[in-house]
Amino acid sequence: MPAHRTDPVDLARRAGGVVRGVRLAEAGVSWRAVADAIDRGELVRLRRRWLALPDADPYVTAAARAGVILTCVTAAVHHGLWVASHSEPHVAAGPHSGRVDVAPGTRVHRTRPVIPRHPDSLVDGVGNTLVAVASCLPHDDALVVWESALNKRLISLEELSRLPLPARARALAEVAQPFADSGLETYLIARLRWLGLRLIPQAWILDHRVDLLIGDRLVFQVDGGHHVDAQREQDIQHDALLTLHGYHVIRVGYRQVIHDWPQVQMTVMNAVAQGLHRARD
Repeated sequence: MPAHRTDPVDLARRAGGVVRGVRLAEAGVSWRAVADAIDRGELVRLRRRWLALPDADPYVTAAARAGVILTCVTAAVHHGLWVASHSEPHVAAGPHSGRVDVAPGTRVHRTRPVIPRHPDSLVDGVGNTLVAVASCLPHDDALVVWESALNKRLISLEELSRLPLPARARALAEVAQPFADSGLETYLIARLRWLGLRLIPQAWILDHRVDLLIGDRLVFQVDGGHHVDAQREQDIQHDALLTLHGYHVIRVGYRQVIHDWPQVQMTVMNAVAQGLHRARD
């Protein structure tokens, strides 16, 4: 058998940085090889059943130490999903597992998972993550995470429809779509759908994409952190070109959308009330 197949450090790396000791034993790794790796500082024993690389994900190693599983927004971030904000860690524990030793401020989810968790799991899969998000976050924030997972093709609506989803998750499955390229698009569509107007994200107008076209002529643009210098100049030039062709442009900042939505919504409502979304004869 090749040497790397029984190297505990290599096996831990291929497991994502944290591995159960039983998996090393099953792979033929001797207890002496594990002890030597620990002595050299190449492995860290987290608790009786788990070992980790020194540079392993700190959230994952903390989960192994506490005997819990990362879930909800913490797992969503781990899977690369779009999350509006992420401060306190979210972990899952069994409904009857008793007290768990986690850091202060950690949110512990004790609901039964819709998809069984493998004993080696330290991070909830996408399906369980989305169900946890549905029960934990406000509707729009949860929808952002759901549509990010669908857009990345980490799960499909068909797969979700076959799961025994609780009520809040079922409600999200009925409206979630896989087309949003960012969480901002999801927010805009979810929060402006009530207007009853045509909403086209990433519309192509005059050789450029715009974030959202409302009706026929109202363009909604959101500036992120990259809208500076040359990008900013291009944005200004395109805004002027849109205006010359009869479009009306509302341009706001990312923080306004996330933290001051009522004011942004009022601006859109005033524009619609003035008919700026309609094409002129």
